[in-house]
Amino acid sequence: MSDLSEPPVALRGPARHHRVIEPKIHYYGTPVLLLSTLNEDGSSNLAPNSSGWWMGQSCLLGISTRGKTFQNLQRHGEIVLNLASADLAAAVDRLALTTGSNPVPGYKAAIGTVHVADKFGRAGLTPIPSDAVQPQRVAECQISLEGRVRAVHAVGATEAHHAAVEITVLRTHVDDSLLTGSRRHHIDPGRWKPLIMSFLEFYSLGDELRDSRLAQVF
Repeated sequence: MSDLSEPPVALRGPARHHRVIEPKIHYYGTPVLLLSTLNEDGSSNLAPNSSGWWMGQSCLLGISTRGKTFQNLQRHGEIVLNLASADLAAAVDRLALTTGSNPVPGYKAAIGTVHVADKFGRAGLTPIPSDAVQPQRVAECQISLEGRVRAVHAVGATEAHHAAVEITVLRTHVDDSLLTGSRRHHIDPGRWKPLIMSFLEFYSLGDELRDSRLAQVF
């Protein structure tokens, strides 16, 4: 039996010098999503998000309760989670400091946010019909998940205006180029290059792409 009192030699490294900090945000590397929801007039709103994680056939989204996306989800309850690949960084960035809300809320206007009715057009992306929900998908996204709200959970202090929205995934669309040849329901991780947001910057598989204002908009 090995002696667990001493760590393996491979785990021993240089001493770490930790510092206590108070970061404004905690985005340690999360995939960028384009959230498509249904507006009152039947059009689709498109909003960037970088706070989501999955378990089984459910996704938990962290979003602001003051934004158009949350308002649409409260009223209609359907959504498409379009996963942005690294090559869509410029398109996602074009949605920074835009909102589907009209008039623009004061707190957003103060940082230069403008109202844009056609978010797809602003980003240079193509809307296509979904199968199981009304909000449209993004044709350029290699992975799109159609879903429906299952529950909404308050997060943090009331004045933070944050919520975790639990989404049940109803249908998953994946580009053929990402699938393995032998198992057609499996995505090849070597082919999928997600756009990652980490501390206000876009990354792809550890390679820095550009600075971004994305995290300021939700």
